[in-house]
Amino acid sequence: MLQKIEIVIFVDALGWEIAQEHSFLQQELPSRQRIEMQFGYSCTALPTILSGCRPNQHGHLCLFYYDPANSPFKALRYLHWLLRPRSFWNRGRVRNILSRIFRRLYRYDGYFQLYQMPLDRIGLMNYCEKQDIFAPKGLSPVPNLQDFLLQSRLKYHFSDWQASEKENLAAAAAAIRSEEADFLFVYLAGLDALLHEKVGEPEPIREKLQFYEQQIRQLLQLAQEHARNFSLTVISDHGMTPLRGTADIKGAVEALGLRFGVDYAACYDATLFRAYFLKPETREIIMNRVTDQSFPGHWLSREEKQRYGIANSSGQPNYGDEIFLLDPGVQIVPSDMSSKPLPGMHGFAPEDQDSAAVLLSTGPVPEDIREVADLFSFMKARIVALDELHWRSGPA
Repeated sequence: MLQKIEIVIFVDALGWEIAQEHSFLQQELPSRQRIEMQFGYSCTALPTILSGCRPNQHGHLCLFYYDPANSPFKALRYLHWLLRPRSFWNRGRVRNILSRIFRRLYRYDGYFQLYQMPLDRIGLMNYCEKQDIFAPKGLSPVPNLQDFLLQSRLKYHFSDWQASEKENLAAAAAAIRSEEADFLFVYLAGLDALLHEKVGEPEPIREKLQFYEQQIRQLLQLAQEHARNFSLTVISDHGMTPLRGTADIKGAVEALGLRFGVDYAACYDATLFRAYFLKPETREIIMNRVTDQSFPGHWLSREEKQRYGIANSSGQPNYGDEIFLLDPGVQIVPSDMSSKPLPGMHGFAPEDQDSAAVLLSTGPVPEDIREVADLFSFMKARIVALDELHWRSGPA
């Protein structure tokens, strides 16, 4: 029997509002804190959770960014005209196949998806998540959670982010039964996809949360049977905000007649318009155009960029000279992510109540864990304490 087992379960998109509304594991996890989301998307929050660093340190904010000199897709600058008709190549299934081909061709082991990035522009873009951010050195030179675990003397289990939820839950249960892990990091991603499509439908959400509750209770039971002491904590990266409107920022900018890649460049995320001004005069033209259209949102101030940890810094990718953030619930349509709006989306202001993440635990947690970036220090402190306990007590 082990001295203690520490279990951390990451549930993608488990927002504070949903967890509270459904009383998610209220009795089992009585210590509950609202966690402010990291500005950005899952591709921003996960590196932040795994490292404790902000985007201006770990370099991950959005998947695509303008970087023609280092674009891995340069060949498409000259070959994209062969990919006709565009309606075929823009189909979701075709894009998924293309994404798998590119991932294999370039030997990327991180999350890779082309989404709806225009084929005539992707040759000017770079991609941030080429490496597996969960793996050791996956965020190098910034150390991540596995790097820290490898420095400890603990036996640990780390979920495969590419495996199914059932596979990850079964693997975690097996690790506890075998008493081969003192620390477990369990990855569950299914809720995110469900909420994107059904955020306004209580029944499928309830069913999904009940599935999680059943599985987590089983892990708690196993921990009781195989360790003298145990702790289980559920964390998340963000919530999900229902659709409240759309904004055709892309249409407004392209109507100006400026040349993409010559006068300006742009990335149209689901909730962010990121503009690059390749000629000085285009800054005022584009910013005034977007402002004059009265889109529901605002240009981020310098203070906001600093506060969110997304200000451009030396040695890191440039994710935009200026960023326009839409109000909660409003999506850019069409965007580089999708040609249609989704019922639910995240990536709005961290202050949005539907965007808040969670920290739910069997035991007390420090009150100063308030932001997604703090979750790493929380896990790190638990690992250090477990490491000291394990070796102070000696073998079980």
